[in-house]
Amino acid sequence: MRNAFDLSPYRRSTVGFDRLFDFLENAARSEPAENYPPFDIEKLGDDRYRITLAVAGFRQDEIEITARQNLLVISGRKAEGRNKDGNYLHLGIATRSFERRFELADFVRVDDAQLRDGLLSIELVREIPEAMKPRTIPINGGSTETIEAHNDRAERVEASSETAAA
Repeated sequence: MRNAFDLSPYRRSTVGFDRLFDFLENAARSEPAENYPPFDIEKLGDDRYRITLAVAGFRQDEIEITARQNLLVISGRKAEGRNKDGNYLHLGIATRSFERRFELADFVRVDDAQLRDGLLSIELVREIPEAMKPRTIPINGGSTETIEAHNDRAERVEASSETAAA
């Protein structure tokens, strides 16, 4: 079965969507994503989002959040010392290192991050600059100047008729 989509017709008829098409093509080519740690993405409002990751067993100093332009990277590094004494009969709580990447749209920034009850919540806000927001353009009426037509030929014919009659 073919998994690749041909996006070339869309590339030919759009402008400025190169990053989106590159992302879709790379996602189709890449290997299946790992599911650790599990996460939720919520839309809180028109321009507000929340990403929540289940990071049970990680302390605040073991998690790093890095926001770059259009990319959010969350990584966790756990010190390997849990089974030092050998008293564990079964190790079922996952505390392996991880790295999660989220592609962000333009003008999306991290507003806040909190770690509570084993859940890391990251608040995102999309802030469109004033210059990029839609605005109404007033139509200037300007001055209403009337331009009168001037017919030189009619004046010359009229003048020559008067001189011929005299």
